[in-house]
Amino acid sequence: MARSRSGYYNTIEYIGPRPKKPKKSGFFGGWVIILISVVAGIVISKPWIGSLVAAQNGPTDAQSESIIRELEASDLIGDRLAAEALKYSNRGISFDSAYYEITYPNGDIPRSKGMAADLIVRCFREVGFDLQQLLHEDMKLDFRVYPQLWQSTTADENIDHRRVSNLQRFFSRKGQVLKISRDVKDYHVGDIVVWALPNAEAHIGIVVPGPQGKLGGSPWVIHHPAYDTVKWEDGLFDYQILGHFSYPVGDQ
Repeated sequence: MARSRSGYYNTIEYIGPRPKKPKKSGFFGGWVIILISVVAGIVISKPWIGSLVAAQNGPTDAQSESIIRELEASDLIGDRLAAEALKYSNRGISFDSAYYEITYPNGDIPRSKGMAADLIVRCFREVGFDLQQLLHEDMKLDFRVYPQLWQSTTADENIDHRRVSNLQRFFSRKGQVLKISRDVKDYHVGDIVVWALPNAEAHIGIVVPGPQGKLGGSPWVIHHPAYDTVKWEDGLFDYQILGHFSYPVGDQ
């Protein structure tokens, strides 16, 4: 720093290399990098976003129809059962657990009403299996192996097939008992799952594809919760799983 004749400092001396001005980054180069990052993020997150929207707002009709067409073209009963379950989920069935006197075989309560077991029975009828008759005949042969929960002394063709615990016992006797786990790879389209609800009641549903398609994402389920309409949702592990079955045997 130089001193003036008056004794005060009046200038600053800089010792060192002359500072260089920073180079300006190319305008288009920066935007290209940003654009590539945005596009990559959309591509990577698209399946996740689709599943999230479906979980919040429900799958669209177009998603449902596309998956149904794919499943109906299959030779596997489980795939066709899942297709029927997807159709059933769109019918606005109201919950009704009341006792009805119905015809036998192929009897049914009013089609606009039902509960969890009715979903299973109706979908299986569409692929050629009348669980009302099949279960009733098995109960008549060996009534005591079925749950004794309703103070019944004999088989009742009006209601037995509409009780989840009876269906669970029937599938364990006549179907294929499958592994219970929390690994989605162990669950396949058309599998039957029985859960224990928080109130200890048994509940039942059908494994179906999620809205991204048969091979995309985790398996979803279709079931009919109490006092609600039929649901197609990502709820396979929402409750404790009591049973996991495939029916008929050999349909894998």
